[in-house]
Formats: sequence, C-alpha cells, structure tokens
Amino acid sequence: MNPLKKLLGQTAIYGLPSILGRLLNYLLVPLHTYYMNPSAYGVVSELYAWVAFLVVFLTFGMETAFFRFLNEKEDKALVFRNSFLTIIGLNGLFFLSVVAFHQPIADAMLYSAHNEYILLLAAIVAIDSISSLPLAKLRAEEKAAKFATIQSVSIAVNILLNLVLMIFFFDKARPEEGVMFILMANLIASLVKPAMLYKDFLNLNWVYNADLAIEMLKYALPLVIAGFAGIINETIDRILLKFVTISNGETEEFAMIQVGIYSASYKLAMLVTILLQAYRYAAEPFFFSQSKNKDRNKVYIKIMNYFVAMVCFIFLLVSLNIDIFKHFIANKAYWEGLKVVPILLLANVFLGIYFNQSIWYKLSGQTKFGAYIALVGAFLTITLNLLFIPEYGFMACAYATMAVYAFQMVASYLLGQKHYPIKYNLKKFFLFLGSSLFLFWVSHWFDFTSGGIVKFIFNNFLILLYVGIFFFIENPLQKKDKLATDI
Repeated sequence: MNPLKKLLGQTAIYGLPSILGRLLNYLLVPLHTYYMNPSAYGVVSELYAWVAFLVVFLTFGMETAFFRFLNEKEDKALVFRNSFLTIIGLNGLFFLSVVAFHQPIADAMLYSAHNEYILLLAAIVAIDSISSLPLAKLRAEEKAAKFATIQSVSIAVNILLNLVLMIFFFDKARPEEGVMFILMANLIASLVKPAMLYKDFLNLNWVYNADLAIEMLKYALPLVIAGFAGIINETIDRILLKFVTISNGETEEFAMIQVGIYSASYKLAMLVTILLQAYRYAAEPFFFSQSKNKDRNKVYIKIMNYFVAMVCFIFLLVSLNIDIFKHFIANKAYWEGLKVVPILLLANVFLGIYFNQSIWYKLSGQTKFGAYIALVGAFLTITLNLLFIPEYGFMACAYATMAVYAFQMVASYLLGQKHYPIKYNLKKFFLFLGSSLFLFWVSHWFDFTSGGIVKFIFNNFLILLYVGIFFFIENPLQKKDKLATDI
C-alpha cells in the first residue's frame, strides 16, 4: 500500500476522535465564556496548564519507548508489560504524595481555600497517564476502531457533563462552582478509558524485567526532558502571566482576568494544534514502521511538503476570518485578546514543522538532541516572559511562543542535517510559508474600515488564491500515480 495513503488513512482514523473532541471542546468555549467571567476562566486555564506539565512527567516517554522497543524486541508482551507497570508505579506514587500534601500545594498555587482543585487535578492526570499505554498498544496493533471508540465515548461523556452541569446547575454568583464542574466532568470522562480497557488491567502479569526497564528508561529520559521543556514552551506563559502580573503590583483578580482573556483567545489558535494532535497519533508509529524502508526519506520529504501546506492553510483560514471565529467566545469581555490569535497560529505552524522534523533524533536514537533543543527553548520562554510580561502583558506571551517555536524549528533542521540528513525541499517550504504570510499582509494592507461582506469576500479570495498556489506547486491530482511509484 502507498505509505502516504496509509498515513493519511491512519491520521483520519486515529485523529477522528481527537479532532472531534477538540472541536467539541472548541464549541465549549462559548459555553464556558458565557457562564464564567474571565477571572474564573483564568483559574481553569491555569489548572489545565499544570495538567499538561504533569501528564508529560507521569507518562515518562513510555509511549515512544514502547513503539521503539516493540519493533526491536521479540517478546512484544514483555515490552508492553514493562511499560505499563512503570507508568502504574510512577502514577500511584504521585497520587499518594499529592493526597498527603495537597494543602501545602494549594497554598503555593494561591488556591488555599480550594484544595479540592488539587485532588481532582491529581486524579485526572494519574488516570489519563495510566490509560495512555493500553491506548498506545491499540495504536501499535492498528486496532483503530476500538481506539476511536474509547476516545470518542470519553469525549462524549465530558461534553455531555459540561453541558448539563453548566446549563442546569451553575450559579454565576458562585464562579468557583464552574471550576469544580469542569474538573468533575473531566474526571468522570477520564474514568471511561480504564473502564473500557479493563481487560488490559485484569490480564496484567505483574512480573517486571528490571534490565529491560532500565534500557527503556534510558531511552525515554531525554524524551521526558524534551517533553517537559516543550510543555514549558506551550503552557508556562499562563502560569507566569499570573505570578508576574501579581508581583508587578496588580491584584490576583486582575491577574486571573488577564489569564482568562489570553487563554480564551489561545483557543482560537488551536485549530492548528487540533490537526497536529490527530497527525501525531498516526505519524509516530508510522515513521518508525517506515524506518527500514529504503525509500523512507522520500516518504518523509513528501509528507513534510503536504504538512507545511496544510498548516499554512489553517493559519490563513482562521486569521483572515477572525471576525467570524471570534464569536466562539461568547462574551465580548474576552475580545481584547483577539490580537494574539495570528501570532499564536503562526507559532503553532512552526511547532508542527518542528514535530515533523523531530523524527530524525527518534529514529536515530539520539533523543538527547531533542532534550537540548527543548531545554534551550524552555530557557528562552521563561526569560522572554519574565522580561516582557511586566510591560506588554499577554502580548509578550504570544510573541515569546512564536519566537521559541521558530528557534526550535531552525535548530532541529540544522542538527538533523548534520546527524541524520533528510533533504527536505526548502524551496517549497519557503513558497508555502512565504505566500501565506504575504497574503496575510495583503489582507491587512487593505483597510476595510466598514468590514462586513466586502472584507469577508476579499479575505476568502486570498485563501482560495493560496489553495491555487498549492495546486500549482504540487499538482497533487496529476502527480497521484507518480507519487505512488516514487514512494
């Protein structure tokens, strides 16, 4: 089967529940922003920033290590068992520690009166992390239908509970209720996964191979460092925005309002990350499966061309139709943050390209380079935010994100060409990225003060023009048969 078609098919199957879930969560933005004021929404956003940190640490790179060792070891069951037991042990220890020290943790996070947030958060991340390995096993076995079903049911439960709790039980006079309802809905939805994967838990053999575990942990450790540093780049801006704003003399209420406004606008930039999440589910096992293909580099190059074209298209689609997309944020009190959306969209374009490139250090086993890149990126993220948030507020967060992802993209490319060369087509990269940025500039050069239908038609004409550029450069319909023989 044509490898590119296989990847596209797997991206659609594995990504469908992810895309659906992200889109439905995207549709929850008007619900949450309508019922919750920016300050309460800021609390939710900050808590989920911490979730992102914890999930990276508590999965400990075992998904990627599982895929890597599955292709190398004869005993597939042993590889899964060791990965699974490692995650169970790590998360059990974490959850017990949080239960023991939840009040001091709440005090440090400035949630002294709501230590229940900390307990709910710990339960959510522990359950999701433990469930990640059985789900990775389904991906490795190409049981796409079961994987999609489990993810879809969990997502549906989360959405349904959000709707019921917020519409019928939420009292706007008690904004903390909204935070609790969102966390409770997530916890129940997370429990759906182990419930539907119960056979993996019941049939688990508790015999642990220490030698294999050490081998896998050595492989995974740089990935954990890279992932942890990567999450700093993705989410720490909301945490820093809160604490730096408070330390700059503002009230805690004002700081949380800024976090809420920024986070709501960040959601509008998530269409690129929705595509990226779906793509990542299929791409990682696919890239490893192609590692022994003598024409693998042709596959990787062709995939990169199409990927860059797609993410640049989404950048234009959202940024040039921001007057439409902004209505997903129901409360106009949040619209102050819309100016960060194009910046964050472009940042996520760079992130997607970096992820595509990162396969070179995973395939070659040189995962230390991923850690180096991410650590430098994390240092830059923290430094830029600390320096510029006091003066520029959440705009500093957006520009820092874009700058760091651009750095990581370039650094990964240069290191990859030295240690595991894949001769990507830079001409096409610059054509797709450059044409999308130029068309974005053209849209803003014309001053449509009246807005309305004229602006809508003109901007979407520019988007169609970009699509025309893509077809002129790639001509995918005419190259279809040639593509199959090339790769």
